Amino acid sequence: MMAVVRTRLAVGIVLAAAAAFAMPGAAAPAVDEGAAVYKRCAACHLANGAGVPGAFPPLRGDIRALAARSAGRRYLTLVVTRGVSGPITVEGKIFRGVMPAQSGLDDAQVAAVLNHVLGTFAKVGPAARPFTAAEVAQAKAGSAGLTPAAIGKLNAQLSGQ
Repeated sequence: MMAVVRTRLAVGIVLAAAAAFAMPGAAAPAVDEGAAVYKRCAACHLANGAGVPGAFPPLRGDIRALAARSAGRRYLTLVVTRGVSGPITVEGKIFRGVMPAQSGLDDAQVAAVLNHVLGTFAKVGPAARPFTAAEVAQAKAGSAGLTPAAIGKLNAQLSGQ
């Protein structure tokens, strides 16, 4: 009798968890939201994050190295939320383009897309903790006056140039 109750309880828990993820309006895992947001990034950085040589930088090892340091995490957040204009150096190559601010994203979506890049493309490099919406909000709070060019200069400071 007790085994039947345990089995039914376990099945009920599994079904409830599955229903929560399948319900419209239920919170989707952040990875799924990050992948959905990344579709807007893929126009330039490509679906595989490889970028376009000479035009749009790849989203790999340099991203992970930046995400491992607090100043780098702020920089990455600002690149997404405020935009960046070059020159910037990525993987030893100079990019002189402009990335516009990705307006219309809330803090959770910014964190989700950065986490998607870290988990999907930037797998090699130092350990980096996931971004949070609170961290994104904090980075944005002190940066209202920064221009994309000023954010580009942060890249040079972080890479020691």
